[in-house]
Amino acid sequence: MKFTVLTLFPEMVDAFFSHGMIARAIENELVKASTVNIRDFAFNRHNSVDDRPYGGGCGMVMRPEPLFAAIHEAKRFSSDSRVILMSPQGAPFDQARAVDMASSSQDFVFVCGRYEGIDERVFLSCVDEELSIGDYVMTGGELAAMVIMDAVIRLVPGVLGGDASAELDSFRNNRLEHAHYTRPSVYNGMSVPDVLLSGNHEKIEKWRQSSSLKRTLLKRPDLFDKRPFSSEEKDILKKWYHEMEQIDMEFLNG
Repeated sequence: MKFTVLTLFPEMVDAFFSHGMIARAIENELVKASTVNIRDFAFNRHNSVDDRPYGGGCGMVMRPEPLFAAIHEAKRFSSDSRVILMSPQGAPFDQARAVDMASSSQDFVFVCGRYEGIDERVFLSCVDEELSIGDYVMTGGELAAMVIMDAVIRLVPGVLGGDASAELDSFRNNRLEHAHYTRPSVYNGMSVPDVLLSGNHEKIEKWRQSSSLKRTLLKRPDLFDKRPFSSEEKDILKKWYHEMEQIDMEFLNG
């Protein structure tokens, strides 16, 4: 799988490719990644890639000629590339889309616009998909492209330390991930739950399911609409209900 980013600021994206998990994935040849400087395809002596919009208005628009040429260059080494425009008007990117992209056999070309946007003819002729990382506007598409690549590359087999890591991610099963603890066992008067120190893997797994359910309930209850409760989750909810009944009784009798 290859990722190519078309940008006016390749140094931003090259820095992303050079650190941490992404750098190791590239070094281990699990993925390929490169940048294409759109300005290299400027058609005039000033190397300008933008111009005033027809019809008037504020800001500048990226010209079609450099973008057409840059996209053609990016696709020259991979005929099966999907061209993705980073845009606040695009479909919302989520974990399901990340999984879909990670399991794809396609390469991906990210077009990072600047200014007020790109000439519509580029979108109509060259772009396969628009993606957005949220309902807000940024100065360019580079950060959004890096967010998407980070989310996708970590799902490529072999990139994470353990294959199970991605399976336990938040949102993977429309539930948030359980709480995590590490050494020391007591810090600032706060202790790690005893069950995590017990070595009883069955009890630990039940605790993690309960922690996941509790976090989802408190932080993202909307996720419950996307998947019905499992039998294990129903058992946890029944246990909580009985515990709350007991607390109510103790409160009334107190």
